[in-house]
Amino acid sequence: MTQASSTYPSSQSEEAPRIVPAARIQDDEQAIEIAHTLAADFAVGAAERDRARGLPWREIERYSASGLGGITVPREFGGAEVSHVTLADVFRIISAADPSLGQIPQNHFGFLNLLRLTGTPAQQRRYYEGVLAGRRLGNAGPERHTKHTRDIEARLVADGDGYRVSGRKFYSTGALFAHWIPSKVLDTEGRLVTVILERGAPGLSVVDDWSSFGQRTTASGTVLLDQVRVEADSILPAWQIQQAAVVQGPFAQLLQAAIDAGIAEGALQDTVKFLRERARPWVEANVERATQDPYVIADVGQLYIELHAAQALLTEAAQILDDLRGRVLNADDVAAASIAVARAKALSTDIALAASEKLFEVSGARASLAEFNLDRHWRNARTHTLHDPVRWKYHAVGNYVLNDQRPNRHSWI
Repeated sequence: MTQASSTYPSSQSEEAPRIVPAARIQDDEQAIEIAHTLAADFAVGAAERDRARGLPWREIERYSASGLGGITVPREFGGAEVSHVTLADVFRIISAADPSLGQIPQNHFGFLNLLRLTGTPAQQRRYYEGVLAGRRLGNAGPERHTKHTRDIEARLVADGDGYRVSGRKFYSTGALFAHWIPSKVLDTEGRLVTVILERGAPGLSVVDDWSSFGQRTTASGTVLLDQVRVEADSILPAWQIQQAAVVQGPFAQLLQAAIDAGIAEGALQDTVKFLRERARPWVEANVERATQDPYVIADVGQLYIELHAAQALLTEAAQILDDLRGRVLNADDVAAASIAVARAKALSTDIALAASEKLFEVSGARASLAEFNLDRHWRNARTHTLHDPVRWKYHAVGNYVLNDQRPNRHSWI
C-alpha cells in the first residue's frame, strides 16, 4: 500500500494519522513471539516496497496494533518494561525482514527513554498512556544546514504562558507516521530541550522529501515548524542528561546496532536462498551446484561466523544495560556501557556491509538483476551505517583501552 491512499495523510501534510487501538504485551517472551510473527509478514512485501517506495502504512499500523510500541513502558504505568536484550532482539528481528520498519520506531523508543529520565510524573503518565493506547512518536531532531548534527538553531520564543517555535528539521525518521513529534530545540536560556508537538498542530508540516538510495521507506524527510505553539508541560529538559551519568547514548546506539545486525541477517538469508535456488556454480569448481563450490562455502561460513560475533556483542551490550537498570550510576558505569555498545556497533556495521556486498560475489551476475532487487540490502546497510561513522567506534574503544579515556556523552556513542 502506498501513501497515495485517501486513508492516509498526503506527502506534505498537517493531518495526523489515525490511531489504531493497541494490544497490551505482558512480558518479554510475548514481545519476541509477536516480533517474529510480524517479521514473517513484513518480509513478504519488503522488496516491492523498496522498489516502488511504497510507504508502509499497513505495516506500521500492524506494528502499533500489536502492542510492540509500548514494550518499554514501565510496569508501574501498565507496560511490559522488557529487558534491553529483548528490545534489541525485537529491533534485530524486524530489521532482518525490512530494516525501514526496524528504523521507523527507533526515535519512538529513544523518546520513551528520555521521558523515563527527565519527564515529570504527569508527563510520564500522559505519554506512556498514549503510547499504550496506540500513539506513535516520531522525530524532528537534526537540522540539515548547520555545522554538525548537534548544532541546533530552532529556539523557543516566549508567548504568554507558553512558547512558539519555528525551524526546518531534516532526518525526521518516523515523523510522517507519528501522532506526536518530539523536536530538539533550544530554550530561552540556550539549553537543549525536547518539545513534544501534536501532529495536527497549526504551523507543523511533514514533508515526504526523503530521497536516499537506501532505507527508502523510512520517510526520513523534513518537518517544517512555523510559529508552532508549545505548551510548557510538553517540554522535557534534555540538557539535564547531557553530562549526567545516564545511559541515553548507549541506549540509542544499541538500537542502531540491532538494526544493522538485522540488515546483515536479511542479506545472509537471501544469499543462502539464492545460492540454493538460482545460482550456478563457477565452471572451474567442477561441482553440480553453487552450494558445493568450496570457495562459496568458505565465504558463507566466514560471514556467518562474523554475524554470530556481532550478535553476541549485541546481546552482551544489552545485558550490560540491563545490569545497570535501577542502579545509581557513575561516570565509569556509563563509559563501560558506551564502550560495550560501541564494540557491538562496530561489528554490526562491518557485517551488514560485508554480507550485503558479498551476496553478489558468491551468487554471480544473475543476482544483480533488477527483478530480484537484492541490491536493497547493500543500499540499506550503506545508508543506515552512515548514521554515525564506525571509525569513531574503533577510536572510542582504542582510546578507552590505551588511555583510559571515557567517550563523550551524546546519542552517537
